[in-house]
Order: sequence, then C-alpha cells, then structure tokens
Amino acid sequence: MKLTTKLHGLLDYIVVIFLLASPTLFDLPPSTSLFTYILGFVHLALTITTDFPPGLIKLIPAKVHGIVELAVSIALVGVAFILEMIDGQVAKYFYLPFAAAVFFIWLITDYKHKA
Repeated sequence: MKLTTKLHGLLDYIVVIFLLASPTLFDLPPSTSLFTYILGFVHLALTITTDFPPGLIKLIPAKVHGIVELAVSIALVGVAFILEMIDGQVAKYFYLPFAAAVFFIWLITDYKHKA
C-alpha cells in the first residue's frame, strides 16, 4: 500500500494537532513539552509550504519533504534518549514510537504522486 501525497499531507496536519496537544494529553515534562511544541510548529511550516495538494504555499517539493521526514524520523531516536536524560523515561516512551510512526509513514508514501 502506498500513500498519496494528498493523504500524506492530511495526515501531516493530524500529526501537527497530535504534537501540539501531546504535552497536555500525556503530561509531558518541561523539556520534552518544549521540544514537542517546536517540532509541531516546524512540521506545520513544512506541511504548509510543501508542493502537494494539502500544502498552501507550495515552495518545497514533496520529495524534499520526504527527505526531511526521513531525517527527522532517524534524529528522533537520538532525541528520545537525550530527552530521557533530561526528563526521564516518559520522553523515550513518547519519542521512540513517534519516530517509528514517522518512519513508517515515510516508507509507505509515494512522494512522486501528486494527488
């Protein structure tokens, strides 16, 4: 199964809402909360500016969007362990599954498909 960029973009907006709500929903510690809010706004900016159907400004090619998400999914594994040292295990338990989810969505998305 391959996701279209249209569906991927819609999922991105859901991910943004999830990230912005997560500090409250999961009672995340301070540093983890701050990082999660920043990640949410960065992801929103990336989604808004990507050249796919849900994008609003269409500056970034969908393929570049995919490269960024792959890099982020890998970096989030490290972030999970760094935040664990600062805020405890909740950060690791939040960010390892989130990194896996971002990687999975990257893996199944057809970034060449524009609809």
